[in-house]
Amino acid sequence: MHKNFIIYKPYGYLSQFASNASKQQSKKFLGALHDFPEGIMAIGRLDEKSEGLLLLTTDGKMSDYINSQKVDKEYYALVNGDITHEAIEQLSKGVEIGFEGKKYLTKPCVVFKLENEPNLPERSKKIRDARHGPTSWISITLNEGKFRQVRKMTSAVGFPTLRLVRVRVGNVHVNAMQVGEVILVTDFLH
Repeated sequence: MHKNFIIYKPYGYLSQFASNASKQQSKKFLGALHDFPEGIMAIGRLDEKSEGLLLLTTDGKMSDYINSQKVDKEYYALVNGDITHEAIEQLSKGVEIGFEGKKYLTKPCVVFKLENEPNLPERSKKIRDARHGPTSWISITLNEGKFRQVRKMTSAVGFPTLRLVRVRVGNVHVNAMQVGEVILVTDFLH
């Protein structure tokens, strides 16, 4: 019987459970948050500076399906500056980013500016505040996931990401989860 978990990955943690690499010994890993079963894997990754919803499973087929381009992933990004309608249009249609040393045109996606600041847990590391200029929150829903894609996309249109939180994968929402919270679930798809 496979085990599935959802976790609110904290800022500053790697999306893996442990490492033998000497340069990573000072890093924080998911295994420190919960006693996970043998064979557990993260479905997709969130980089060390990103946070939010991460799905974990012992089911390789489930992992492959969710990582496929059939399942949407929604992110809230706090960007530097008051994002323009033109920048949102560019993001929606696709922008050119660097990926593995080559230029890559992102697929069209759903992007909109959030009217209000989202109700998210406070981040452990402070983010610069409005005294240093305006910021805005946007929602970006993708069904692809290149390395640091959202950060590269917002930078490409002139609004670098200051905070990035994944809030949804398919039908699974972060809702009111707290940072580091781990929930055992029966199935991600229903």
